[in-house]
Order: sequence, then structure tokens, then C-alpha cells
Amino acid sequence: MPESSELTKSRLAERLQGMVNMRQGEGRAIFWSFCYFFSLLSSYYILRPIRDEMGVTAGIEQMHWLFTGTFVAMLLVVPAFGWVTTRYQRKQFLPIIYYFFISNILLFYLLFESDSSLTHVARAFFIWLSVFNLFVVSVFWSFMTDLFRNEQAKRLFGFISAGGTIGAIAGPAMTALLVQHIGTGHMLLISAALLSLSVLCIRRLITWQTTHRATDNSDPDSENQQDKPLAGGVLDGILLVLRSPYLLGICVLILLYTTLSTFLYFQQAQIVKAAFADSGTRTAVFASIDFAVNTLTLLIQTFFTARLVKWLGLSLTLALIPLLLSLGFLALAFLPVLSVLITVQVIRRAGNYAIMRPSREMLYVVVSREEKYKAKNFIDTVVYRGGDALSSWLYAGMRSLGLSLSAIAWVALPLSLLWAWIAFQLGRKQAVIAMQDKVQTEGE
Repeated sequence: MPESSELTKSRLAERLQGMVNMRQGEGRAIFWSFCYFFSLLSSYYILRPIRDEMGVTAGIEQMHWLFTGTFVAMLLVVPAFGWVTTRYQRKQFLPIIYYFFISNILLFYLLFESDSSLTHVARAFFIWLSVFNLFVVSVFWSFMTDLFRNEQAKRLFGFISAGGTIGAIAGPAMTALLVQHIGTGHMLLISAALLSLSVLCIRRLITWQTTHRATDNSDPDSENQQDKPLAGGVLDGILLVLRSPYLLGICVLILLYTTLSTFLYFQQAQIVKAAFADSGTRTAVFASIDFAVNTLTLLIQTFFTARLVKWLGLSLTLALIPLLLSLGFLALAFLPVLSVLITVQVIRRAGNYAIMRPSREMLYVVVSREEKYKAKNFIDTVVYRGGDALSSWLYAGMRSLGLSLSAIAWVALPLSLLWAWIAFQLGRKQAVIAMQDKVQTEGE
């Protein structure tokens, strides 16, 4: 029996290694990274349905102010993040960030359980969660790009992303099953507990990196360098972006992504509203889209993302989803109907989560630690939310001028092709920087 058990474990390990493309010594890092992203997104997705309800409670007519408030909050949070990173070591400031958000969740729990004005609390919660979502995910990926080398990122980021996808499925499932039995407030406590698990994962990953790279002579960063606070001031994220054509290119990439996503989101709302008069039916359609997206995302992340990067290279992998989306907008230009919309939306969202997002994060592996945390955080939060706000106004302007859904799809088509071209060029630039770093390291 013991021999049989060991043989079974060995076979399972071989299958996992083949599926993940894992190398010796990476198992613990993959496990804790997977758990980290799972706990992070399950924590967020427990809160997301509550946020949507808070948006209704706050008043749908006030939604544009909530989005404006979110953007302003981002402008305040980014300098605060810069201040923390310049004064604390990485092993300190990463837990501090999550402890801060955990304390926020506990504060909202107390407010929900008190007799405070629900409308004001709802508005504050909506804005806070919109900031929380982008911020903590950005910090997660900053840490991943600091933890893994370029070659490892290409192999492992797809599987690690699958942890987040499973969390995105588990979180709302827990809310749907439990909220009517234990109440909204207690769901916040579960979310806080899951976010606390993220801190444990961070500590385990830092320990792994310290132990693993102490004997890795190919890595240029020493343990002391990894533990130093980041240099510079609180506004360095903005300055780093402005000084780097590479980072400015990533900003354009993000702006085009948010613009086209917003166009498609509003087209979805209009087409679905025109197709179904019943609110319950519309909700079911949206739920079906979400289910299809999450299922397809998980399959692609687990089995195909790393292989696509290996087969196509980073440049073509980055350009793949924009090219597919350009075909989708072309189809919508000729036939703006529900079936085409759902197909395009599922491919776009699943492709972004499973292929575009992990590939996009690989762009940061080759930049400095300051850029990985400060500049990346600025791009992922302020630039992202700024793109959301600008593109929503742009779409509203086109509709006010009388442009049809087909006409807007024609406008989106060249933007998709531009997005693909920029993505391809950034992938090529990443390869050049990686090669330069490798030559420099070997020369030392």
C-alpha cells in the first residue's frame, strides 16, 4: 500500500508538472501564488453583488457621480501608496496595504450593522470597492512580476491567473448561497477573512523567494536589494511613466482597452434591453454570459495560455485578442444583434482574462522594481479609471450625435487594429529589453 500510494502521488505530480509546465523548486511558489489570487478575487467577488445593490440604493441617477468619485479617490490613493512604498520594505508594505483594506471592510461591517444613513454608506461603499478592486489586483500583479523572472512568467502566469478565475466563481456563489441566511454584514466578515489569507500567502512567497534565490546565481537581485524600501517620492509613479516611452505605450494600450470595452459594454446594454422587456430575463442573460466567460477563461488559463505564449511569442499573443475583437466589431457593424453581441462579448472577456491580462503583466517583468510597483499602480488605477470615464462620455457623445450601433462599431474597428499594433510592438520591445538584461547579467 505505501508503494502504491507513493506511485499515485508521483503520477499526479508528473501530470500537474506537465499541465502547468512547472520546473523543479517552483511548486511552493505556484501553490501560494494560486491561493493568493484565489483568496483575493473571491474576497472581492463576495463584495461585488453587494456593491451593485448599493449602487441601486444610492440611486441610479447618481451613478455618474459615483464614477467621478471613484476616479477622484484613485487620485488620492496613488500618492498614499507611493508614500508607503518609499518608507517600508516590500515584506512590510505589502501586508500593510491589505491590512488597511481589511480594516476598511470591518468598518463597513460596523456601519451596515448600525443605524447610519444607508444611502450615504451605500455611496461610500460603491466608490471604495471600485478603488479596492483595481488597487489590490494591481498590487498582486506587481508582486508577481517582482517574484518571477521573464521565462517563468511566460510559463506560469496563465495557471496562476486560473486561481483568480476560480475565486471569481466561488465568491459570488458564496454570496448567493449565504447572504439571505446570515445577512450582508456577515458576508463582509467572510470577505475580510479571505483577504487575510492573502497576507499569509504573501509572507510564504517572500520566504520562498529569499530561500530559492539565495542559491540562484543567475538572479541579479540580492536579498538586500529585494528588502530595501523603494527609492523616490510619492509621485514617482507618474514621473516614471512620463519618462519612459515603453510605459507610455502601456498607457495607450490600457486606454484603448478600456475604450473598446466600454463601447462593447454599452452596446450590450442597448441590444439586451431592446431584445428583452423583462428585467428577470435580462438578468438571466447577463448571468449566462458571466458563466460562459468564467468557464471558458478557466479552461484557457489552465491549458492554453502558457502554450500560446510559447507557440506564438509574446508579441502575437498580445495582439491576438485585439485582432479577434476587430473581427467582432466588424460583425457587429453588419449585424448588431443579440447572438453576435454575446459571442463577441464572451470571446472578448474570456480572452482578456485568460490571455491578454497575463500577457500584459509579462510586459512589467523587465522593468525596474520602482516601475513594477509605482508606475504600474498608477497605470492600473488612474489611467484605467480615467479611460473608463473618458470613453463613457465619448460613447454618450456619439449616441447624442445620432450614431447607430453599427456606426459606432465601424468607429471601434480601426481602434481595435491600432490596439493590436501597439500590443504587438510592446511585445517586441519587451523581448528586446529582456535580451539586453540577459546579456548584461551574463557579462557581470
